[in-house]
Amino acid sequence: MDSSSTRRQATRRKLFDAAVTLIAEQGFSRTTVDEIAERAGVAKGTVYYNFASKTVLFEELLRHGIELLTDSLQRAADETAERGGSRVDALDAMIRAGLYFVSRYHALTQLYAAELWRTNRAWQSTLMVGRRNALAVVESVLREAVAEGELSDEIDIPLTASALFGMVLVAALDWQSYQPQRSIDDVHAALSRLLQGRVSGRPQPEGV
Repeated sequence: MDSSSTRRQATRRKLFDAAVTLIAEQGFSRTTVDEIAERAGVAKGTVYYNFASKTVLFEELLRHGIELLTDSLQRAADETAERGGSRVDALDAMIRAGLYFVSRYHALTQLYAAELWRTNRAWQSTLMVGRRNALAVVESVLREAVAEGELSDEIDIPLTASALFGMVLVAALDWQSYQPQRSIDDVHAALSRLLQGRVSGRPQPEGV
């Protein structure tokens, strides 16, 4: 990669960081290009050199964020497989990867969650494609787990993938917003128990 490409990527990252922070603080409509440029420490023209508009910047920001999340989930699954772990182990590793992602990119995840349910945004199709790609990673591991007999073949794979994805997203946001004193190990352990069906009480002996 040449130096000009490296500089441009660095500039885009600064603009992404500035935009996500400002939009999380005051909303998309109230955030101006001038403010994004000032927060990033660049000239206003630099914003338009890299992105045609604030809307394009935000759409690219969301796409970039979802791609980072998808890559982290896939990497967790691949690394588990390389270590000889089971598919359920891979799902557990993906849960931890998702928690780590949200802890690192909390503001970005908040924006993603807020925008995901709105249907009147220019970037709605980008969010849907990104969500589908992230879920495809989870679905692939679920299918392998069913094929290997690790999970029941009665599970609804698309719905289960959505449930796992949503569980991690909501739990991580709740953790970061309302229970930041907890460690990632605490939160991961709680979700891991849900994944492995270890949340019910011990069965009562017969006759009790």
